[in-house]
Amino acid sequence: MGVLNKLKEMILGETIDYTDLISKGAIVVDVRTQGEFKSGHIQGSKNIPLNEISAKLDVLKGKEVILVCRSGARSGQAKSILTSNGIHAHNAGAWQTLARS
Repeated sequence: MGVLNKLKEMILGETIDYTDLISKGAIVVDVRTQGEFKSGHIQGSKNIPLNEISAKLDVLKGKEVILVCRSGARSGQAKSILTSNGIHAHNAGAWQTLARS
């Protein structure tokens, strides 16, 4: 279990199995800049920088979305944008943490 999942379990009393969500069709969206994404990312993830997420709502509607970035701050902002537009989203925090789980 990744560190982020363990913290969520301790704080919120919930465990999110991202591997299971992905196997059921959830998509991983990396909200870092294109340059950051090119320097390393989760295989199969899509790069939609935070400043472009609002323009891509139609692409994400109807999908379960797992958001990642460098630390979790930008993916948290993206989660707020997506959930306020009716898209089921999870903030998985740092992409490296999710890549290891």
